[in-house]
Amino acid sequence: MHGPTDTLEHVFLEGPDRQAMPEGARREAPWARVVAIVDDWARRKRLELREVVVLVPYAELLAPARRGFGSRQGWMPRIETTLTLAAACRPPAAAKPGQLRFDPALDGLTASELMQQHRWARAWARRDPRAFDAAVAQVVATATALARAAFARHPAERDAYWQFARERLNPVPGPGATERLLARVALEWAAVADPPVSDALFELQPAGWVLIEAGEPDALAHCLVTASVAACLRIDMNAAEGIDVQATSLAMAVCDGLEDEAQAAAAQVLHHLSRGQSPVALIATDRELVRRVRALLARNAVPIADETGWRLSTTRAGALVMSLLRAARSDAATDDVLDALKAAAPSRCGDELIERTEAVLRREGWTRRHRVRTSMLDPDCAALWQRATAVLDTLGSHRRRSLVEWLATLRSTIETLALSATLGTPGADAALAQVTYALHLDQVPASLPHTAIGFDAFVQWVDGALEQSVFLPPSPGPQAPVVITPMARAVLRPFGAVVLPGCDDKRLGTAFEPQSLLGDALAAELGLPSIAQQREAQRNAFKLLLRQPRVLLLRRRTDGDEPLGASPLVDALAMQWRRASGRNLPQWVDPRVDVSFTPRPTPRPAPRPRRVPARLSASSVEALRACPYRFFSRVVLGLRETEELKDDPEKRDYGSWLHAVLHRFHAARSQPAEPAADARDLRRIAADEREARGLDDAGFLPYAATFDRFVELYVEWLREREARGWRWRDGEVELTARPGELEGVELTGRLDRIDVAAPPDGGATEVALIDYKTGSVTQLQAAARDRLEDTQLAFYAALARASGHIDGPVRAYYLAIDDPRRLHFVEHVDVAASAQALLEGVARDLEQVRSGAGLAALGEGATCDYCEARGLCRRDDWPVAIPVDDDDH
Repeated sequence: MHGPTDTLEHVFLEGPDRQAMPEGARREAPWARVVAIVDDWARRKRLELREVVVLVPYAELLAPARRGFGSRQGWMPRIETTLTLAAACRPPAAAKPGQLRFDPALDGLTASELMQQHRWARAWARRDPRAFDAAVAQVVATATALARAAFARHPAERDAYWQFARERLNPVPGPGATERLLARVALEWAAVADPPVSDALFELQPAGWVLIEAGEPDALAHCLVTASVAACLRIDMNAAEGIDVQATSLAMAVCDGLEDEAQAAAAQVLHHLSRGQSPVALIATDRELVRRVRALLARNAVPIADETGWRLSTTRAGALVMSLLRAARSDAATDDVLDALKAAAPSRCGDELIERTEAVLRREGWTRRHRVRTSMLDPDCAALWQRATAVLDTLGSHRRRSLVEWLATLRSTIETLALSATLGTPGADAALAQVTYALHLDQVPASLPHTAIGFDAFVQWVDGALEQSVFLPPSPGPQAPVVITPMARAVLRPFGAVVLPGCDDKRLGTAFEPQSLLGDALAAELGLPSIAQQREAQRNAFKLLLRQPRVLLLRRRTDGDEPLGASPLVDALAMQWRRASGRNLPQWVDPRVDVSFTPRPTPRPAPRPRRVPARLSASSVEALRACPYRFFSRVVLGLRETEELKDDPEKRDYGSWLHAVLHRFHAARSQPAEPAADARDLRRIAADEREARGLDDAGFLPYAATFDRFVELYVEWLREREARGWRWRDGEVELTARPGELEGVELTGRLDRIDVAAPPDGGATEVALIDYKTGSVTQLQAAARDRLEDTQLAFYAALARASGHIDGPVRAYYLAIDDPRRLHFVEHVDVAASAQALLEGVARDLEQVRSGAGLAALGEGATCDYCEARGLCRRDDWPVAIPVDDDDH
């Protein structure tokens, strides 16, 4: 050890008797003791305090420490952490190319570049890219840990440290050889790093050092005081083992699950605030649960200072940057391009223009950027799409570039699309400022790796950089009533109360993992924190946390289906409490109060529009007959669900594609042909139509197999039908009509197919309306049997006759095409009578609507199961006995 150690004085600070102290004094009691000890030590050593440096464990203790020393008369010592003191000594030097930067994202690129200078690493990267990326991450983590361990030593000792580490990491064949090789790579990389700025601390010559130890040990601070020739005082705050059962208000809450634990924690925080016991520390042991608590507190407009934050990738700024990069791919989802356009400044892309473009994309089902046909867009929308894709193509170029060039292109794209105007300026948007810093968009370091990488590798790097960076939201001020902080940074701070959730055997006292490449024993030999040291540090922090005036410990009995027990730290505390007081840990008194509400169920709606729509389709009439409220939402209000843009074709996509294939087949077929020729033409037209619609081959594969079976069945069915004298006359026919029964209301629809046949006796030509169906044959047969309940074929028959498109006898069929064994022809018997009954029924219904009858929500049968208006009519909130609310809507 460098320097003399006889100048070092070690003091173990036990917990004071705080039972009779007022509230404020109890909070500041540890610092009052520290100040008294330092004053006494300085007098005995005849030191001027202004020439003494006091080192505290972390930055959040600077303010309470300075308050404590400021409360006395005379000069204050210099109070710093090792980081703040080093930053004040000299600015950090820029890292040289290839050196460790302590930036996981940039270091990952550098490590990959360094490793692939070796043949074995290049082969590994080609053979298993994911495993190689995981190895790169392990090398970065190990190199960072080794460098930090070395930098916490005296500069004169580092060469010996690196030599010792090389001896311990000498690669040998056998089990673990790969891990030792990677660890040796990490070691050599860390060993060539430039000396840290903290080396300047060893050049300081204060009159004395005071080191305050609490929770996790600070190896650099310990090295400073042990190597110094100046007088040194080491105050160990971790020494106290006992607990003052009279002075500590401690309680334990055992909850039923995550939501119960979150609500209990939030309720306790609000209870402390209502009594003026602030600030309250909410300890982030369980991040998922703390996020839920934060949301509950936000409902009560509680200002929160979050010192833990969340991933930068989940912020709006981070998500938009990733959406922009996804949109730049040549096969990008159109949703991603739309997101980029919507994020652009209004001056570049009008909202109305984007909505029109989006409507066409969804209607046509164009899920990928390269499938969009601008010829089908109106000129303004086409120009918008072409400008956007031109900018995105520049970003998503296939050309390999250095990281510096990629970052410049990304910055240029953001400026071109004016995303910064949408996100706000870095000064106004904290997330944007942190995204800009994390991605080095404001100032690109000269020492970045210059190896050319492809676009996919750049996107992966940006994603990793945002995932590894933490967004810290702006603090509401120094007096925030609630502070979310990790346990290690909560000790010795003057909180009014502490709420510590997650005190179970999964999260507290047990959640430690060994260093991935070194293992626990070797890591300890090399000065890295071992599992035992991490466990001891957490135990010390837990003990110090119990010195706060009020502490609530919470845990839950289960984590999903997994049972949970108490943390080992809580078990040890319970035994200690029992020895000191003869009682078990106090149980939490729930401050929540039960609130009684009078049930007010939602009545069944029955709006009275007093007007009828100008036109009706088959689906509109079906909605009117199935549930009048569905008719109200779909037809009267004109509400529609937004179509999802999905890559994989759905059954509906297959159905519309098949309709188009059959129509093109029959339109091009002038006369009956040989079955083999018909099958060949069907398959050729099917391939053309699939390409025209941009249907993904892989996603369409199940439907392609179904179609292959269908072709043979359809050709055989067509041959038999034509043998009976039937011929295809027309298909996909758009018709409109105004039947006299409906008093001016227009019927509209599209007929899938019209066949005709001339009877042998020379009578009137028969007409058959055919509707292709890909659904259940059983359901179609049941609908056709109950003629007055089958709306679709009756509607088409009424429409065809009223429009004058057919005259004479008419028949109607469903052609069910899903059965892999044969096609089913399901007839709606006497469809003309059904059509007339349908018109008369619809006329009565419309007259009742005109007269003010309510369009009641029926809430019965299968109609409700998949109804898009179920949330609008509040079907799930109706009472058991369903009254009808037929007030005007």
